[in-house]
Amino acid sequence: MSPRTQLALLPLATLLLLVATPFLAYAQQTAPTDPAATDVCADPSVDGACHNVPKALRLKLIAIPTILVASVIGVCLPLFSRSVPALRPDRNLFVVVKAFASGVILATGYMHVLPDSFNNLSSPCLPKKPWGDFPFTTFVAMLAAVFTLMVDSLMLTFYSRSSKGGNTSGRRAGAAVADHESSAHGHWHSHGHGHGDIVAAESAVVPKPDGDEVSKVQLRRNRVVVQVLEMGIVVHSVVIGLGMGASQSVCTIRPLVAAMCFHQLFEGMGLGGCILQAEYGMKMKSALVFFFSTTTPFGIALGLALTKVYKENSPTALIVVGLLNAASAGLLHYMALVELLAADFMGPKLQGSVRLQLVCFLAVLLGAGGMSVMAKWA
Repeated sequence: MSPRTQLALLPLATLLLLVATPFLAYAQQTAPTDPAATDVCADPSVDGACHNVPKALRLKLIAIPTILVASVIGVCLPLFSRSVPALRPDRNLFVVVKAFASGVILATGYMHVLPDSFNNLSSPCLPKKPWGDFPFTTFVAMLAAVFTLMVDSLMLTFYSRSSKGGNTSGRRAGAAVADHESSAHGHWHSHGHGHGDIVAAESAVVPKPDGDEVSKVQLRRNRVVVQVLEMGIVVHSVVIGLGMGASQSVCTIRPLVAAMCFHQLFEGMGLGGCILQAEYGMKMKSALVFFFSTTTPFGIALGLALTKVYKENSPTALIVVGLLNAASAGLLHYMALVELLAADFMGPKLQGSVRLQLVCFLAVLLGAGGMSVMAKWA
């Protein structure tokens, strides 16, 4: 992750900590009054036949390399697509595969991350006040989506000004990209409807920018998308890996391994397609691939190391993990819908072909449907 992205997204983590601190203190002082809830919170790892420490350890040791390999394959497949003519970014098959992967990312936010946050923050192990009186999950997800929009916009503005020195050509190129992504799709002439004179007058004042300026601004936008999307994926991957590593339930870990391999494979394909369009150098590509591929195995290893002290039903763990999941869900929702799906479906390539649009819609439904089915086990 680039230093600029870390600095840009650091306020989100700080905000979450500031919001959570008084609630953490309150939760530590207030114990649940329900006797059944007290029993569950006292020893959440004891779940009958599913509690098997040696077998759980073997599954986790198998999961680390398996998920790592699936992640590397998924994120690297699009990066090597230039050697396969049918998978190049300008081909229809690439757009269809990217739509499928975007559906996976969308379902990850709605079907996996968001329900986990609801479960965490509505747990009986937390006091009813304030966690039972206010929907913190949706509130934090909403703030994260708005914050992601702000970061997306400010980073794009910063990159444009730093590369162009704030001159008018950069602003004209940015306007061209915005027009290119709108329903007009880059048409610099009147569409009729009695507005020909107005458009002609505006076109006389604002000249059409050259293709190089438009492509440069679009490239910067693609790079912002990659960095913000990777941040959301990294947060979620560490959290779910930590939960898997700390769990001693075979019934929980076994389906999680298969689900996470599927998830990392196709989510990696979506991220890899964005990295390919960002046209990074080999050093930056390697860093992005490394962070995506290793965060879930790192989370599992961290959970293994913290097995003795990490209690998944403790108030501290529930609040921190719940807030992080909510923030990650909001980020993934925004990136999947706005930056990936809307940008492609409203772009000139898909708008120029109804058949390709329908195929991509089907791909999105298949990706989201497949990941939704996985929610039954994970």
